[in-house]
Amino acid sequence: MFRYVLKRIGLMFLSFIIIMTACFFLVKMLPLVVNATLGQDAEIAEAQIVARGYRDPILVQYVAYIRRIITQWDWGVGVNMPEYVGQGVWGVFIEKLPPTVLINAYSTLFAVPLGILLGVYAALKKNSWQDHAVSTLVMVLVSAPSYVTAFLVQYLLCFKLGWLPLTMGAGTEYFTWETFRSMLPAVFSLSFGSIAGYARFTRAELTEVLTGEYLLLARAKGLTRRQCVTRHALRNAMVPVFPSVIAEFIAVMSGSLIIEKIFAVPGVGRLYLTAITSLDYDFFMMLSAFYTFIGLVAGIVVDISYGFIDPRIRVGEK
Repeated sequence: MFRYVLKRIGLMFLSFIIIMTACFFLVKMLPLVVNATLGQDAEIAEAQIVARGYRDPILVQYVAYIRRIITQWDWGVGVNMPEYVGQGVWGVFIEKLPPTVLINAYSTLFAVPLGILLGVYAALKKNSWQDHAVSTLVMVLVSAPSYVTAFLVQYLLCFKLGWLPLTMGAGTEYFTWETFRSMLPAVFSLSFGSIAGYARFTRAELTEVLTGEYLLLARAKGLTRRQCVTRHALRNAMVPVFPSVIAEFIAVMSGSLIIEKIFAVPGVGRLYLTAITSLDYDFFMMLSAFYTFIGLVAGIVVDISYGFIDPRIRVGEK
């Protein structure tokens, strides 16, 4: 198992290096133009470009870029976004990270229990009207993109009913009630797709487990249906579900880009989209590295967690 983990981690870093190298060369093929609307900041941006050798050949830039990251943890500076001209990319990223982490953590805490409960309920009521109702709701939520549900949340909860603010509140006091309340529209929008995914996955796994021969044997030996479900079926059905919960929390951060833009969340997703539209290449590279790393880690966490949650996988590997 230890050798397998090391191999997967090595392949993950190799994939990360290949992806980021391709991103670097592709983005450096684009012309580096300073935003003409910056005014006096344009001189600062141009000075940063010249000082960091951004006009040098691409291969020279690549070697210098990697060297700065390894030796100084320097991911570059902003040159095209007015509010970040001359500022270090890493510092801005750390400043913008808490809102992104919080809305994704809140959405996971909201989606996991509700999705699993719906899935368990639908499996126990298989082929009944309750099962059909849950399955229809899941199908609708899975089919609707997150930005569609985001607009519905804005229209119903924020505009028509007035229960929640349209956008996230400003400031860095992230653990106050007002800030938490302003996060809820984004949290709900992110949660709906996850709830549907957990419900569908849990229902499928539990339905399969409930038809297993060992449960029929347990019932024949005198266990009640409740005892079979709670002692055996749920525990076995959760083996493939729990790794997906861990991966979902990691992977959902890469899906909050549009949601952060819609609800004006001052996080890294909104910063990423702004960097792309502003052609701020250092911000683009830093945030591309962040989201690429998240995607790769989500995949490896699923594979490794199976071995720790289900001992049969470790025995088979040996």
